[in-house]
Amino acid sequence: MHYSKLKDFPQNFLWGASTSAYQVEGAIDEDGKSLSIIDMYEHPSDVANFSVASDHYHRYKEDIALFAEMGLKAYRFSIAWTRILPNGTGKVNEKGIEFYNNVIDECLKYNIEPVVTMYHFDLPYCLEEKGGWLNRDTIEAFVEYAKVLFIHYGSKVKYWLTINEQNTMILHPGAIGLPKGGKLPSKKDLYQQNHHMMLAQAKVMKLFHNMVPEGKIGPALNLTAMYPATCNPNDAIAAHNWEVLRCWNFVDVCAFGKYHPLAWSYLKDRNIAPEIQDGDFETLKGANPDFIAMNYYSTATIAASKGDASDVAARAGDQQIMLGEQGVYRPSENPYVEKTQYGWVVDPVGFRYTLRKVYERYQLPILITENGIGANDTLGPDGCIHDQYRIDFIQKHLHQMRLAITDGVKMLGYCPWAAIDVVSTHQGYKKRYGFIYVDRDEFNLKELKRYKKDSFYWYKQVIEENGKNI
Repeated sequence: MHYSKLKDFPQNFLWGASTSAYQVEGAIDEDGKSLSIIDMYEHPSDVANFSVASDHYHRYKEDIALFAEMGLKAYRFSIAWTRILPNGTGKVNEKGIEFYNNVIDECLKYNIEPVVTMYHFDLPYCLEEKGGWLNRDTIEAFVEYAKVLFIHYGSKVKYWLTINEQNTMILHPGAIGLPKGGKLPSKKDLYQQNHHMMLAQAKVMKLFHNMVPEGKIGPALNLTAMYPATCNPNDAIAAHNWEVLRCWNFVDVCAFGKYHPLAWSYLKDRNIAPEIQDGDFETLKGANPDFIAMNYYSTATIAASKGDASDVAARAGDQQIMLGEQGVYRPSENPYVEKTQYGWVVDPVGFRYTLRKVYERYQLPILITENGIGANDTLGPDGCIHDQYRIDFIQKHLHQMRLAITDGVKMLGYCPWAAIDVVSTHQGYKKRYGFIYVDRDEFNLKELKRYKKDSFYWYKQVIEENGKNI
């Protein structure tokens, strides 16, 4: 649809950027922090681990000052459960409470809205040893952790995200990391974990609305539209299969309090449906998220299953993610989109398409909490990083967002990945996303000096203009 005039971005639009605790903070065993599952996973030996990362733990004041200089209106970051409750439950670590109080206060000093993710993949390892999310006790442990956060930060933080990319954790657990020994959970166990996370999320949202009535809370999921490979009706059915299983079922349980019927039929048919206890379905009802937090990187193109092993293949550029499922769908190529150097599809128009679908389905405002391009950024001898490819990527996506706003989609803000270079889970510092360059390589920390990339100055201008020239 073409318009004679595009709507402007809202005046209170949250122009921001994002990080996660384990990828930016470092200091993995300082000031009482315990180890998380991320710290204990098997890690590629040729890339940086998370022990120092970008050293944000010690440099948060410097970093937030740079965020303020860039003009950020919001900073989305996660709190490490292991800093707050090192034993998963029980005694609160005051040093951890103090650190995030300082981060929040530093943001507020510059009128930057803190957007807090409560759980970004990094479950305390002590809870993992007791069964992790497969153990129903973890539901109450998460509620206890949430209560501590709401008590200490509820008066300062308006926007909260419960669980980051639960669908990625369940559908592609290898993308998060490999447990010792390299064996991933069975699908049956993964969907049981998922059910427990859903229960925990519902309980936390209800608790939040009681404890922080002026605040806003929502799930943070990786959402993407699916295209059928052709106009063959079987391709359309396959694309819908994957869209439901990958996206809508995870949002439906949170937003509507019930499993998507197609997803539930799939789980029952394959004997991987979770065990349901009395009261579980009642617990899921009435969570009432205030918005949808959406991570978007690319779309996918789907063809009908051939019903054999050829349905499954590794995603280009990322061997940790297997796509396709025998008897359900198979991945296909899309000749109308571009790809990054890491094989990720680049589809700005698909961003608009996905936003329209999400808003049409849930009628909740959308906050973009991740979107960006990973690249091998190079620091020049003059201290400059010319990342025009990042500017082009974000500009095109923002233009499509403006079109979506004109379509009628209600947007809260845009917090791309990432505010500053973070350690990529599998590619270390070879793949960078930030507006700010951190001068280190995989094993040589150098001085960890910060440099503003070209995209820093470009994004600053976009924010100053409230996107009027996008």
